[in-house]
Amino acid sequence: MKIIQEIYTNDDHQWAVIARDTQKPPYLIDTNEYVISIDSQLMLTDPGGLEIFAEVFTTLSESFDPTAIKYIFASHQDPDIVSSLALWLEVNPKLRCYISWLWSSFIPHFGGVEDTIIPIPDEGMKIQLGSKSLEVIPAHYLHSSGNFQLYDPQAKILFSGDIGAALLPPDNKNIFVENFDEHVQYMEAFHKRWMPSNRAKNDWCQRISNYDIDMLCPQHGSIFKGDDVKKFIDWFANLEVGITK
Repeated sequence: MKIIQEIYTNDDHQWAVIARDTQKPPYLIDTNEYVISIDSQLMLTDPGGLEIFAEVFTTLSESFDPTAIKYIFASHQDPDIVSSLALWLEVNPKLRCYISWLWSSFIPHFGGVEDTIIPIPDEGMKIQLGSKSLEVIPAHYLHSSGNFQLYDPQAKILFSGDIGAALLPPDNKNIFVENFDEHVQYMEAFHKRWMPSNRAKNDWCQRISNYDIDMLCPQHGSIFKGDDVKKFIDWFANLEVGITK
């Protein structure tokens, strides 16, 4: 069973993470799903795969009304990101899914109709949720050729997708990174292999350093907060990627 934990709240503005399924079968990669609620409108980010829909739905229902989900934000096209789309559409047939235009004709294979998909242009865009505006930031080739991240300027949270991801051992249940130096061992090989372009990585590090980020929230592993956000960006900037060892 997954757990849900609030990571930000301010008036009618709330973020929560759905994470750590201790009963997950070993053949499935562990994932984090994030839900944002603004003025009672919900967005679910990278809602996960078909196999874990029941766990995500049940856990989310502990704190939120799933039928209030207005949008899904999918950072890219992988099945662990959004293959559960058809099941979420059964919960709310009118929800819309934001994803790169590059994948707009691929994602309907997971479910939905033409109007389900809102294609994101390469340069990114703004998304209005309730009374607040969220920013979609390009992160192409890190690791998908059509890849985006979601930034909440009020909460100062960056939902970073696979950037910052870590493959943690089963006994590590930390929602937040507690020791950055020890955490590196769980993310180094992942980033070297799954991030194919040093140029794209360097461009991202330079661009994202201009944002005010209190929390960097990846799709796998623990959340970076406070000084660990800058530590991660500096570490990533100095990492050679696109290699197998």
